[in-house]
Amino acid sequence: MMPEIKESTTAAEAEKERWESETLQKVLDKTPERKERFEGISLEPVDRLYTEVDVEGTSEVGFPGEYPYKRGIHPTGYRGKLWTMRQFAGFSSPENTNERFKYLMEHGQTGLSVAYDLPALMGLDADSPLSEGEVGKCGVAVSSLADFEVLFDGIPLDQVTVSQTINAPAPIFLAMYLVVAEKQKADFTKISGTLQNDILKEYIAQKEWIYPIKPAMKLVIDTFEYTTKHVPKYNPISVSGYHIREAGATALQELAFTLRDGVEYVQYGVDRGMDVDEFAPRLSFFFNAHNDFFEEIAKYRAARVIWARTMKERFGAKNPRTMQLRFHTQTAGVSLTVQQPLNNIARVAIQALAGVLGGTQSLHTDSYDEALALPTDAAALIALRTQQIIAEETGVVNTVDPLGGSWYVESLTQKMIDGCFDYFDKIDGFGGMVEAVEAGFPQREIQESAYQYQKAVERKEQVIVGVNKYTMEEAPSNYQILQIDEGVRDHQLERLAHTKATRDNGAVANALEKLKVAANTNENTMPSIIEAVAAYATVEEICVALRDVYGIYEEPAF
Repeated sequence: MMPEIKESTTAAEAEKERWESETLQKVLDKTPERKERFEGISLEPVDRLYTEVDVEGTSEVGFPGEYPYKRGIHPTGYRGKLWTMRQFAGFSSPENTNERFKYLMEHGQTGLSVAYDLPALMGLDADSPLSEGEVGKCGVAVSSLADFEVLFDGIPLDQVTVSQTINAPAPIFLAMYLVVAEKQKADFTKISGTLQNDILKEYIAQKEWIYPIKPAMKLVIDTFEYTTKHVPKYNPISVSGYHIREAGATALQELAFTLRDGVEYVQYGVDRGMDVDEFAPRLSFFFNAHNDFFEEIAKYRAARVIWARTMKERFGAKNPRTMQLRFHTQTAGVSLTVQQPLNNIARVAIQALAGVLGGTQSLHTDSYDEALALPTDAAALIALRTQQIIAEETGVVNTVDPLGGSWYVESLTQKMIDGCFDYFDKIDGFGGMVEAVEAGFPQREIQESAYQYQKAVERKEQVIVGVNKYTMEEAPSNYQILQIDEGVRDHQLERLAHTKATRDNGAVANALEKLKVAANTNENTMPSIIEAVAAYATVEEICVALRDVYGIYEEPAF
C-alpha cells in the first residue's frame, strides 16, 4: 500500500506544478498578488493554495465520537443537542445581576456564567480599602454567603448549569454554591456547573493571584477530590486559554499552554492518589474564538486530538470520557473596538461560527458595546440572538464537522498538533508547567508574540477595520452604555455590616481556626471552607486565614 500512496502524492505534486506553470503564472505575470506574504493574526504564513499534497503525513480524519475525537466527541454533533448558550453576566449588586440572569433565561439562554468584580477576584471584601472604586464595576460584588443567596434567589441550582469565573478564591465560591444548593434542598448528584479555578493561567496571563503557586495548586486539587466524592456531575475546573490569548498569545500558544496546564492539574491529581479515570472526565476547557476563522477551527480540532493522545499515552487512561476534551468558547474580547462599535457585531458572529464549526460544547458571545463598558440589556440580547441565528438559520448544525477533510483545515490542524507537542517537550524540560511558570517561560513567549502583533498593526500589515484602516471622523458617542451606580458600594457595605453584626462570630472564629489547622496539616481544606462559609465568614476573612498559612505570591522580574 505504501508505494501506491507515494505514487498518488507524486502525481498530486505534479498536477499542482502543472497548474502553477500553465494557469497561475499567466495571471501573476499580468496581475501580481496584492502582497508578497499573506498571514493570519498569529503572523504565520498562509499558502496560496492547499491540496492533498499538504495533508501527507497528517493524522487520519477519522469519525466523530471515536478516538482521537478530531471530528468531535459526539457521533451526532449538534443534531442530538445544541451547545449550551451562555452570556457572561455580572455587574453592580447581586440584586441587579439576579435580575439580568432571569432576563437572559426568559429570552432563551440555557446556562448562566457569572462575572465577579475585581475585589472578589482578588479575595477582598467590599469594605476593604483596596476595594474602593472597584465594587460592582467589572462584575457582581460578593463578599459573603449573604450576597450569594441574593445572587441566586429564585434560580434552582439543580436545574440550571452555572459557570463561575473565579480563580484564586475559587474554593470559597464553590463552597458558597454548595451551601446555597443545600439550602434549596437540591440533590447534589444532579448539580452540574463549572468552576473556573485555573490558577496557573493567573500566574501566566491574568495576574489575579493570592498565594504562592504550589499551595494554590494544592487548593485546586482539594476541589477535585471533594467534588469527585460529593458532587459527581460538577466540573471543578475550566482550564482557561481564553485569558492567555487575550494577553497576546498566538493560537498555537493558547492551545499549548492551556493543554499543558491541564496536564499539570491531572499530574497533581494523580500524585494525590486519585484515579485519573475518576476525576479527569470532569475537567473542562475554555478557549478563545478570535478573528482568524480557519485557524480557530483547526485549533479546536487539534485540541481534541492532543488531549485524547495525552490522556491515553501519558496517563494510561482507559475511560473514553477521560480522553474526550470538552470545552467552552468565548468570542475575543480583545478584538472588540471602541471605534465603530457596531462592527463588533460582525466580528462576534464570525468568531462564534468558528466555535460552532470547531465543535464547542458551550458558547458565550460578547456584546458589541463591551469595549465601552459592561453590556447593556439590549446589547446582551443581540449577542444571544447571534448564537440563536447560527443555531436555527445557517444550517451548520445539520452535519457533523462539515470542514473535516478540507485540505487547508486538515493541514492547519496537524500544524497545531505538531507545534503543541513541541511546546510540551520544552515545558517538560523545565520539569513541568509549575516550574516553567516559575522560570517565566510562557510569560516571555506571550510577551514577545503580543509585541510582534502590535508592531504588525502599527505597520498596517494587520488590519483592524475602523482602527488602522477605513477610519471615520466620528461624532461624540451616542451609544447608551451601562453606568454602574456609585451607590452600589454603600449598598454592599450595608449588607456586609449587617451580616457581621447578626452572625455567630464565635462560630466564624472557630471555623477559621479549623481551616488554618487543615491548611497546616495538609488536609483537604474544602470541609473547613464550607463550614466557614455557612457561618457567614467573608471571602476576605477566609483568604486571610489561608494567607496566614501559605503566604502570598510576589512575581519575580522576568
